[in-house]
Amino acid sequence: MDYKIVLSDIDGTVITTDHRVLPRTAAAIRQIAEKGIPFALVSARMPEAIYPIIEEIGVRAAVISYNGALVITPDGTEIHDERMTRTHVEAVLHRISGAYPQAPMSYYAGHTWYVRDRADPEVRREEEITTVTSVEADFDALIADDILPNKLFVMGKPELIACMERELAAAFPNLSVMRSLPHLLEIIERTVSKATGIERLLAHYGIDRTEALAFGDNYNDIEMLRYVGHSVAMGNAPDEIKDIADSVTEANDADGIYHFLKKIHMVE
Repeated sequence: MDYKIVLSDIDGTVITTDHRVLPRTAAAIRQIAEKGIPFALVSARMPEAIYPIIEEIGVRAAVISYNGALVITPDGTEIHDERMTRTHVEAVLHRISGAYPQAPMSYYAGHTWYVRDRADPEVRREEEITTVTSVEADFDALIADDILPNKLFVMGKPELIACMERELAAAFPNLSVMRSLPHLLEIIERTVSKATGIERLLAHYGIDRTEALAFGDNYNDIEMLRYVGHSVAMGNAPDEIKDIADSVTEANDADGIYHFLKKIHMVE
């Protein structure tokens, strides 16, 4: 099969455990781009936390951000921007502030990351990892100004996040509540997924989903892996993700993307 687009998750997939893109992986992505095959990064991250990775790879790439809520073409055109409803945002914030006041919340709206306290250690750690600077804000004031988020985000100890995931998923069946990492909890509209974001991007390019190849490693990649024509799980993925994927490649720390693209003769 000659794939017409390659898509990849970021954390645990295209970048290593220490948040780098390995040289062979970057070179492989540049090779497919030079052949005229579009490349896209698909992530729960905000755009500003994705652009430095695109620069590190050295390629023009589309961005599917916030697990599909915001889709941006390589020239910067936003072709899809889905926000949470005011009712959902207010209800989630009220529930978390009452039951989990110790959990640091993030409020992602378009190209801005809002927090209540930049000095919080979890916020500082996320800033270091993503190289994005957060902005302190009153969330109620943002809602009043009709600045609604694409995503709400909670950081904390894995046991706290697991507990919050169970409770919030039960309390808000119309929202998607999932861990992207053991210490990170993502909350978005249920109508949003990596698959819906990919669908928007494929429509823009005029590419059928059977012609799409995607790499992923975690639970928030499931919809993407099931949607595309050929899905590849990284060697570091949980067994459940490997069972869903069509193929399994080496781990992110072992150039998994490069090895699979070479195996199917998309790169040298």
